[in-house]
Amino acid sequence: MIENLEYYKTFYYVAKTGSITGAAAELMVSQPAVSQAVHQLEKSLEVTLFNRSSRGIKLTQEGELLYRYVSKGYETIELGQQRLKQMLHLDAGEVRIGASDMTLRFFLLPYLEKFHELYPNIKVTVTNGPTPETLRSLMDGQIDFGVVSTPFENQPGIDSMPVKEIADTFVAGRRFTQYKNRMLGFEELEHLPLIFLEGQTSTSNYIRDFLKKNNVEIHPEFELATSDMIVQFALRNLGVGCVVKDFAKEYLDTGILFELRFNKIIPHRNFNVVKDNTHAMSIASSKLLELIRS
Repeated sequence: MIENLEYYKTFYYVAKTGSITGAAAELMVSQPAVSQAVHQLEKSLEVTLFNRSSRGIKLTQEGELLYRYVSKGYETIELGQQRLKQMLHLDAGEVRIGASDMTLRFFLLPYLEKFHELYPNIKVTVTNGPTPETLRSLMDGQIDFGVVSTPFENQPGIDSMPVKEIADTFVAGRRFTQYKNRMLGFEELEHLPLIFLEGQTSTSNYIRDFLKKNNVEIHPEFELATSDMIVQFALRNLGVGCVVKDFAKEYLDTGILFELRFNKIIPHRNFNVVKDNTHAMSIASSKLLELIRS
């Protein structure tokens, strides 16, 4: 058991500087205090660590052995302190984020660009996945926070903050011009070739549940991996695509695609920032959240 780490600290500086005077200057203490600390360490270890002469002091063989180990430990501590100071001043560190293609592209990316401009030495890792996967990563401690789309099941200890409203829509190309500017009922979707996201995504689940509540049962002709692919299929007139409006905005603005209009409004959803209140966040992650909130 190590009884007094200060003795080892003093021993380290005496050995490093090669003199009592040098160690006293480094430690900003008196020379007698340095001599006393070395004496106490030698007494506790029952060994002579320095040979003393009129020409100064020099490590004994036993002292050299101890110094090899003490120097490694103390220099590692100093390095740790330096890295910690870098993190405190945001000159080092890491931010781990979970986001889907949609939340990254239409919300998070501008903030990451600004954050990188302000703190270029911070490493940013983005884990890409749909909302359910991001929430699992958050609860497993694999990410610091996530940006997800609603709806999702609230979990104990998870703090959720809405940051942007989003709208779901159905888009089509020239093959379906007869539906343009018409007021439709959702039941008409049952007779159209639909293009949906595959798998368990918040977008796909939300629209399917919404239509089911309106007594509409759909069987998409195409189920694709990404919303970008849905837009591309719609551009090629392969069906009516269900996407978050932002994905198709460019083509809607130019008139290449149009939105189907319905006699009921699909309720808007949100992008939410989620974090686990049971885990302390890194300084860098907290700073990025501050940027997002502001």
